[in-house]
Amino acid sequence: MQRKIVIETTIMAMLTNDWAVALAGEFKKPYYKDLYNFVRAEYATRTIYPPADDIFNALHYTPLSEVKVVILGQDPYHNVNQAHGLCFSVLPSQPELPPSLQNIYKELESDLGCKVPNNGYLEKWAKQGVLMLNTVLTVREHQANSHQNKGWEQFTDAIIREVNKIDRPVVYLLWGRPAQSKAAMLDNPKHLILKAPHPSPLSAYRGFFGCKHFSQTNDFLVSKGLEAIDWQIEDI
Repeated sequence: MQRKIVIETTIMAMLTNDWAVALAGEFKKPYYKDLYNFVRAEYATRTIYPPADDIFNALHYTPLSEVKVVILGQDPYHNVNQAHGLCFSVLPSQPELPPSLQNIYKELESDLGCKVPNNGYLEKWAKQGVLMLNTVLTVREHQANSHQNKGWEQFTDAIIREVNKIDRPVVYLLWGRPAQSKAAMLDNPKHLILKAPHPSPLSAYRGFFGCKHFSQTNDFLVSKGLEAIDWQIEDI
């Protein structure tokens, strides 16, 4: 019963910050009802990641009013003890860093001299205004892309549209073609869009390495009178 309650309240998006107001209309739309029913059934019958109460962590940790940077992922990590609602990030108890995150750390080391930490827990970024959003928010265990085309894309497009309305500087880091496809939605002249190949080992050497997105982000924010992001993740 407790698990059911968590699923019910989470999927109906008990958001407590300004995202609740910004996205209120989405929760009333027919597609979201279908999505809710699908995800509820999936959690009830299968192993789904992230844990139900972590689905909306990207929104919980980074209120709309505090967004300075947007990093777009695809769907959550699909192995045990990894996903917790922030794209590319893994739980602090996870000893193995996913390959894409290893490459993000390599670029950070090259770009800004950041020491490679012993963990992949990126909550520190989210709490500084980095919206770490997967475009699909749930996934079946060991089945990448298993929750695609169920409604999450429409919901996260609504999130991106809300960010696009922000009347102040925001930086988008669009890595790989799926993320870059969202650029068509972005037309705010106060915002900066940076594009590079995905940090996956399959594509990182085609231009992710050397893209210097992290220093470019900070240079842009500082030039607009905003505080730079401290990208260094500490050891635990």
